[in-house]
Amino acid sequence: MCNLYSMTKNQAAIRNLFKVERDSAGNLPSMPGNFPDYAAPIVRKTADGRELALARWGMPSSQLGQATRKRPAKAGGEGQANRLRGLTPEGAGHRCIVPFTSFSEFNKEAGGDIWFALDETRPLA
Repeated sequence: MCNLYSMTKNQAAIRNLFKVERDSAGNLPSMPGNFPDYAAPIVRKTADGRELALARWGMPSSQLGQATRKRPAKAGGEGQANRLRGLTPEGAGHRCIVPFTSFSEFNKEAGGDIWFALDETRPLA
């Protein structure tokens, strides 16, 4: 998921699929268009178990990241995605589940966004 995704299932479906113990998301509406830097549902691990919450999402832009986008990546260099994956034990505490029903990728040749889902019914994933 790069830029835009959809989450149209209800809170009960999210709680059931991801075995959520605590729901602090409030009244969660259907979200057919979730863009970066806006609040969206996540499931995170807390001391009390899994929690459904709202959080802003997106890939942070560092000065290094902005500079490297303008030139080819170096072989063996760590990109932004590797830092976000949390490959070190310190990074593991920042991982979460992002429930979605479909996501899109922009394709200029196709004239815009192309949507993907597990199947035509757009099940929760």
